[in-house]
Amino acid sequence: MEQQDAFFYQGKQLLQIALPMGGIGAGSISLNGHGGLQDFSIRNRPSIGPVADRFGNGRDAGFGIIRVNGKTTKLLEGPFPQQRIYNLGLHGVGHLQGRYEGLPRFAECSFEGSYPFGSVQLSDPAIPLDVKITGWSPLIPRDDVNSGIPCTILEYQFTNTGKQTVEMDFAYSLSHLCPDSSDGEKGMRNRVMQGKGIVFSNTDSSDSEKFGSASVSMISPRPLIKAAWLRGGWLDGISSLWREITTGTFSTNTGKASAGQKGRNGGSLLIRHSLKPGEEITYPVVITWYFPNCFYDVGFIRPEAEPDTAVRWSPFYVSQWKDAEDVAKYVHKHYKSLRQRTRAFCDAIFSSTIPRVALDAISANLAILKSPTILRQKNGNLWGWEGCFTDEGCCHGSCTHVWNYAQAIPHLFPRLERTLREQEYLRSMDERGHVNFRAALPDSLTTHDYHAAADGQLGGIMKLWRDWHISGDTPWMKGLYPLAKKSIEYAICQWDPERIGVLVEPHHNTYDIEFWGPDGMCNSVYVGALMAMSLLATAADDHPAVEDYKNLALAGSKFMDGQLFNGEYYQQDVRYADLRDKSFLESLAEAATIADKSLLKILKSEGPKYQYGSGCLTDGIVGVWMASLYGIPTPLASENVRKTLKSIYRYNFRSSLQEHCNPQRPGYAIGKESGLLICSWPRGGKPTLPFPYSDEVMTGMEYQVASHLISEGLVKEGLRIVKAIRSRHDGSVRNPFNEYECGNFYARAMASFSLLQALSGFRYSAVEKTLWFSPKLLDRPFQTFFCTESAHGSIRLEAKALTISILEGELALEKIIFQPGEDEVTLSKIITAKTPLRVPHSV
Repeated sequence: MEQQDAFFYQGKQLLQIALPMGGIGAGSISLNGHGGLQDFSIRNRPSIGPVADRFGNGRDAGFGIIRVNGKTTKLLEGPFPQQRIYNLGLHGVGHLQGRYEGLPRFAECSFEGSYPFGSVQLSDPAIPLDVKITGWSPLIPRDDVNSGIPCTILEYQFTNTGKQTVEMDFAYSLSHLCPDSSDGEKGMRNRVMQGKGIVFSNTDSSDSEKFGSASVSMISPRPLIKAAWLRGGWLDGISSLWREITTGTFSTNTGKASAGQKGRNGGSLLIRHSLKPGEEITYPVVITWYFPNCFYDVGFIRPEAEPDTAVRWSPFYVSQWKDAEDVAKYVHKHYKSLRQRTRAFCDAIFSSTIPRVALDAISANLAILKSPTILRQKNGNLWGWEGCFTDEGCCHGSCTHVWNYAQAIPHLFPRLERTLREQEYLRSMDERGHVNFRAALPDSLTTHDYHAAADGQLGGIMKLWRDWHISGDTPWMKGLYPLAKKSIEYAICQWDPERIGVLVEPHHNTYDIEFWGPDGMCNSVYVGALMAMSLLATAADDHPAVEDYKNLALAGSKFMDGQLFNGEYYQQDVRYADLRDKSFLESLAEAATIADKSLLKILKSEGPKYQYGSGCLTDGIVGVWMASLYGIPTPLASENVRKTLKSIYRYNFRSSLQEHCNPQRPGYAIGKESGLLICSWPRGGKPTLPFPYSDEVMTGMEYQVASHLISEGLVKEGLRIVKAIRSRHDGSVRNPFNEYECGNFYARAMASFSLLQALSGFRYSAVEKTLWFSPKLLDRPFQTFFCTESAHGSIRLEAKALTISILEGELALEKIIFQPGEDEVTLSKIITAKTPLRVPHSV
């Protein structure tokens, strides 16, 4: 990779690095900081860390070895981190597994990462070569098929910088990734794949969850192939392989003779080459996998006649390829194009002139797209966890209030995002309009026996507006509009029964509790949703609804500005008397029966548990943030919005958390680290029992505030928050490509993509064929990446002109607005990669 495009890690920063490589909804394998592979999350489940389960996770391994001049042999990885040595004693990870970690390694290594590429540089005084390992997988905006290939690609680059020819043997080995349902050994099968690699499979029935295949291959040239390691038992496989490579006696086989034997199973590929002085050569290694059957479900409603029937579903890639060999052949055939297109996207992102810390945040969290957080079903529909534990998903169902924050997919893969809107309205909503904020897997109707989530349900309406304008698909929007109307009418009936534009009744939200009485956070989402519904009603020719929803939004805004704004920020008006919901009175009665009257005393004195009252909430105007990103005007007083953002930064940002008391989950930020607290109480009044998570730091919410600050011109403050986040994820303590919250690769962290929108002021409406562009940085030239439904590329603003360059697709334009309501350029153009647009403009 080009040096200027990369971010550099070395020393202790290498410890936690794990860069996911795979397909959207197809699973992944991670490249770690010292050049090895880990986290083989390829079987439709997470496998993160040194876990060993019934699927064989923890025994998976892939590794390269080099022998030079017939005398020195090294594992193509840097020094093994001492902090990981303990894990090798775990059963199933190091015990009697014959792993490779103890082989001689390179002396030094460093890591450069510009997602989706990660590169490890290796050096050793005994090896007269420069060695670089580049790991990646296809990631091409708008191309969800090629971005969903179940593959990992490793490019081993060797450069002879000396004056003598170097004789080298390069071998790559992969363990058998397809254990079967018996004992994981007898049913394994190995065979040669067209002289290019090895296919691993098993003898399970085609409807078994373990049924599947995997492959390892080299694109060129043809390698020597050992389709199966020696399977004598104990540690024989790797021991024998090492001896053959170090002595230059590498032997080949077809793999068939190993069927049914015990012992560590895997295969190896080897290439011999004479590397002349100044010569450079790269060997691309391709790993593919294919596990078509999933037998776990979440929230799925089974037919009454078959309550115990196992539910099977398949990942999307099953609709595109027939097995791992088929995937490998596809990658080989299209390798050049896949790399060029992925590289072009990466270059476009990293050629943006926005601050590097923001580029770091935007790009690194794209790793979530390739992580096991995201699943995609055979029918093409997206589905997501909130995040991932080590061996299972965490918090199911594309949770609406968590995914409210995620802004990467609607712009990079808008077609996939629209399946989430369909999921909400077509399968997760009942006849009343109640949306279950956790969708079922596989696709089915859901139960409706729990609270609707106010922020999630109302946020979905704003996202319907957003996704319509990104796509320009008016028939799609009109088809969902009646359901969106049913959704907001349910919300009004449930939480604003007097239709005053205010959420008065207790309403569930992303903090997993109910807020009692009006609050700035959820009411700002309500106001945004009402304004979106008014605009949608106009487009859907639902004329009576236009003014109705707009007037409710105006009333709600007036209430927020008049009753919830305290001069510094919007707060909560805690209410529990004279409400339709009587559950608080029931909790009082229950507390009165407990011998210890402490809880009863708190409830009588402070009201319902888990409120924020006079607190300054980081999410205090999250609805305004969403509306501003989506182009939805809100009637809230702009000066109050700006004051609130300033107060959130002033009161909630901590340059050090060393003196901060966090009895909740401190692992997200702790000690001398910096971060933006979810809530503070600068005016006093902190409840004895504040809402869960209030004392924590969560990156998705930090990005929400940072991008909102930037869009309001408070660039320095916003970037300081971003810098705090990324300094906590520098590799030494946390993985730069895994901003975890409740689980790894947490979906909310994709809020970081909004930094690109905030810094550039870019927005495009395919409905109006209008582009908005108002960079918040004064330096010229200013350049940024952009992506719409129909095209992606770069925009460059110079002192006297704006240039739009398309990488792929085409962009229809009738108007460019540089500053909303001020400078406009009217035109009628179709911009393609062959015809970039240059518009004169004085800035």
